[in-house]
Amino acid sequence: MQVLIPSPLVSYTRRKNVEARGSTLGEMLLDLERQFPGIRFRMIDEQDRVRPHMRIFVNGEQEFSLKRPLNPDDEISIVQALSGG
Repeated sequence: MQVLIPSPLVSYTRRKNVEARGSTLGEMLLDLERQFPGIRFRMIDEQDRVRPHMRIFVNGEQEFSLKRPLNPDDEISIVQALSGG
């Protein structure tokens, strides 16, 4: 499946669009980690939850559960919130 990587994480992947596999969102993130070591920790915390500054969208809908089933033709977008003052 196609995964859109946010600009702050492109340093791991070297490109904005990557391919990943997995039958659930959690498995897909583990595949990203296998391909690009260190990237998962930037998105998922120690309690296996999406970090507060990250958003993950599956086919345009925000998803919070790593157990969410995925299909090979799903489009995943990972978005990192910007903050500042």
